[in-house]
Amino acid sequence: MKKLVKVIFVLAFSLTAYFGVAQAASASYAVIDADTGRLLYGSSPHVKMPIASLTKMWTALVAVENAELDMEVTISHEAGLAEGSSIYLEPGEKVKLETLLYGLMLRSGNDAAHAIAESVGGSVEGFVDLMNEKALFYGLKNTYFTNPSGLHHEFHISTAYDTALMLKYAMDNENFREIATTITYNSTDKLTHGTNWLNKHRLLRENVGAIAGKTGFTKIAGRTLATYFEKDGKRVIVVTLNESNDWQVHKYLAEKAFDEYKAVTIADKGTYQVNKNISVILKEPIRLLLTPKEENQLKNVLYLSRKQSEFGVWHIFLNNRSVFTKKVDLET
Repeated sequence: MKKLVKVIFVLAFSLTAYFGVAQAASASYAVIDADTGRLLYGSSPHVKMPIASLTKMWTALVAVENAELDMEVTISHEAGLAEGSSIYLEPGEKVKLETLLYGLMLRSGNDAAHAIAESVGGSVEGFVDLMNEKALFYGLKNTYFTNPSGLHHEFHISTAYDTALMLKYAMDNENFREIATTITYNSTDKLTHGTNWLNKHRLLRENVGAIAGKTGFTKIAGRTLATYFEKDGKRVIVVTLNESNDWQVHKYLAEKAFDEYKAVTIADKGTYQVNKNISVILKEPIRLLLTPKEENQLKNVLYLSRKQSEFGVWHIFLNNRSVFTKKVDLET
């Protein structure tokens, strides 16, 4: 009898997750390989939609790439009165940029976003320009920002796939990773008299492999969620937009990816002989998430620069479609 109950429970949970994904299909979701950015699953992953506070992942990356964490920020009147979620900054208060970034990522403070934008970009408008420039640099073709917090604006949009890439690129930055993977932040910043913040992303506190991410919500965008998962050497990012059952859907999609894909090392780091005159230097191993069937369909192609002694581009094709590219050094 106990076994029957257990089977029914597991089946019921699976169906719940399935119907959650079905609901997401009417909105948007994307699951990507966190190492390569390859799309593994998706429903309308390239449809432009509002992403709410998932915007703040990009705000944080732009900030850490353009300013020192110990920079002192004086909170403006406008920042203190910012609309929406807040970490309750007071006009005239002096706070370190690092503390603002924790308030931004863990507690989704719109006042923190405003203060960061003013201090790093010189103005909110100047900072938004930096956000859009970086989006273009990384090839986020379906993304455009009008503010640093994610408050609704008709032209402030992205896609589930672009948003997943945002988290991928951001996690490559050590300072961002340190902040985004923090569950509880206890500030030693004397300027703020100490703080104690718990990350709003509850999956980070569950034993499901989630190590980083961001929550979001506006009435128009609905619930938005980005999660970075790691398990058994595999790394995937899940993003859902306008999904009411997002916690369960994220766990379901991550587990599905971990079950169906395995981490395959395509090439170890080292030197590879192209011909008698040229060698390729691979500084890091190339790893992909692949299904057993896909392993037999890969093709490695190396393109050399016109001046063959300069560099090469290592391409991996799956069914004649490029799924990975990496610039590599050449040795002659």
